[in-house]
This record gives sequence, structure tokens and C-alpha cells, in this order.
Amino acid sequence: MPPLLPSQPSSARPHSLTEDGYAIAIGCAFIAMGLMLLKQANLVTGGMAGIALLLSYLIPWSPATLFILINIPFFLFAGRAMGRAFGLKTLFANVAIMAMGLAMPLAMQVAKVSPLFAALFGGSIIGFGILAIARHGAGVGGVGVVALILQKSRGWNAGRTQMGCDIVILLGSLPLLSLDRFALSILSAAAMNAVLVVNHRPGRYIGY
Repeated sequence: MPPLLPSQPSSARPHSLTEDGYAIAIGCAFIAMGLMLLKQANLVTGGMAGIALLLSYLIPWSPATLFILINIPFFLFAGRAMGRAFGLKTLFANVAIMAMGLAMPLAMQVAKVSPLFAALFGGSIIGFGILAIARHGAGVGGVGVVALILQKSRGWNAGRTQMGCDIVILLGSLPLLSLDRFALSILSAAAMNAVLVVNHRPGRYIGY
């Protein structure tokens, strides 16, 4: 006799606004911490996080501040393409990432970190941060918003779409990084996208 399978709910129950805010805040904290670890290890990753890190090696601004600045053009686009609620949540998420990124060094100092650990752990927690934000009706802007729009409209996997864009971002970092740091940056982007590929498939999650 085959094992009994748990019954599936007939319809999804939407998250409350409180649940959305709580999950988005946690996701933002993960992204801010991942940025801090990767910056300390002189690495880059994929997505808008990678662009922010790349720019932070060229100008003396924090990756968290650059993260929101380069995302400004995408806020209006996100609202028009995915709805006003998505746009407002995306704006909230980006402001929270900047605030947490600026506040985190005041609460925690990272004096030394293994580049390999930073690549794997930093990339992975950025991926989980993006995942938490996406599952609660928001994005982190830029490449992530485009990937979510294509997943919604055409069924493309958000993780694979973002991975293609990440290749371009990583190639742009090659002139600024040593070969070993470049290789670890590729590993970081792979770790980040693996979280999305495995956990953010269309139709898998019913909590929204």
C-alpha cells in the first residue's frame, strides 16, 4: 500500500502585511550581511549586489548605498510591470538594505574572513535574502525584477535568467580582480543562483 501523501490545500492563503514586512526585513538583513562579507573578502557576485560591489571598488561608497542608487531607475519600472504593491515593497526592501548595510558595521566588525567561506556563505545568504523578498511580493531591483517579470509573464526560471545576466556582470569585474578572486566570485554567484534555481520554481510555492 503506497504511503499516504499530505493533502494539498485547494487554494493559497495570501501572506498578511505583517508577514510580508517581517520576511522582507529578514531577507534584507541577509543581503546586507552577504554584501559585507563579500566586500571584506574583495569579491564580487551576481545581480545588483555584484554591480554594487564592483562599483564600491571604484568609488569610496558602501555597497549598500550603491545598491539603492543604481536601483532607482527600476522602482518605477517594477511598479508599472508588476503592480503598485510590488513597486512599493521593492522600494521598502531597497531602503531597508541600505539602512541595514550602513548600520551593520556598527553592530558587528568582520576583521578576517576566508575568501572561500565568504564566497559560499555570502553568496548563499544573499540568495536566500532575494528568495525571501521575492516570495513576499517584492524584488531587490535591477536584474532580479527583470527575472521575476519574465518568470511571471513567460514562465522562465528566475534563477536561470539571473544567472545569464550574472555572467555579463562577472566578466565586467575581471579587469579589477585577481584570477583567484575572480574564480571565487564566480563561485559566489553560483551559490546565490543555486538557491533561486532550487527554491523559486514557478508553481512550487503556494504561500502567496
